[in-house]
Amino acid sequence: MVVTMPAMKTSASSIQAKPLSAGERKDLKVLALFTAVWCRAQHGGEKRPLDTESVGMTEAGVEKYRYCPQCREFLAYAMIRRVKCPLEPKPTCKHCQVHCYRPGHREQVRQIMRFSGKHLILRGRLDLLWHYFF
Repeated sequence: MVVTMPAMKTSASSIQAKPLSAGERKDLKVLALFTAVWCRAQHGGEKRPLDTESVGMTEAGVEKYRYCPQCREFLAYAMIRRVKCPLEPKPTCKHCQVHCYRPGHREQVRQIMRFSGKHLILRGRLDLLWHYFF
């Protein structure tokens, strides 16, 4: 399922008013890695890195991954939603009572996480088992 979203018209300063915590940076890196694995396996065509400056996430450290335009849009949306999470400490999404994503995006992130988690675990990333079960 591919969900398209309208262009975001938010400024970088309105998205991130405070520096990212270590947990937020880790979550954003995992999200970026999983989205890159999904994109590489599911989408062809030209891939470019996410413009982290336009979404106000320059310190996230996700510039090394490349995405198609659809995945860049999705990742920008997901990163903004993660940083705006009202819960502290943030639970994993599957255990959360507050759903940050729109219904179509919620299903898309489930697909991405399910596919990429299995893909990476089968290729030796056993550390992800901890994140999967807890």
